[in-house]
Amino acid sequence: MSNPQQLRYSKEHEWLTAAEDGVSTVGITEFAANALGDVVFAQLPEVGAQVSAGESCGELESTKSVSDLYSPVSGEVTEINQDVVDDPSLVNSAPFEGGWLFKVRVAEEPDDLLSADEYAEFTKS
Repeated sequence: MSNPQQLRYSKEHEWLTAAEDGVSTVGITEFAANALGDVVFAQLPEVGAQVSAGESCGELESTKSVSDLYSPVSGEVTEINQDVVDDPSLVNSAPFEGGWLFKVRVAEEPDDLLSADEYAEFTKS
């Protein structure tokens, strides 16, 4: 399992792009997608919603369980990935590409986001 080096990661298994014009893209990692199993439903935050770092902002339902979706940063949701709402399996098949979940205008970023190597070490156990 290879985590893209340019992304940052949360201990709740979300990834985050570097901000472009203040907006970052958020998704879940391949590790999380594999742990969930086949994702069959995605409840994403609404555009305009305020999200807080480390707080639940949606849910992903799989054939195994329902898991909370956490925001890795605080800010305002600017876009959701309607393709994932329509076809939640994208989270499994392309977690780092077409399976992204939402975009957020970053107001605050926590100090505890991990690099790709730190995340790989974190998920070893």
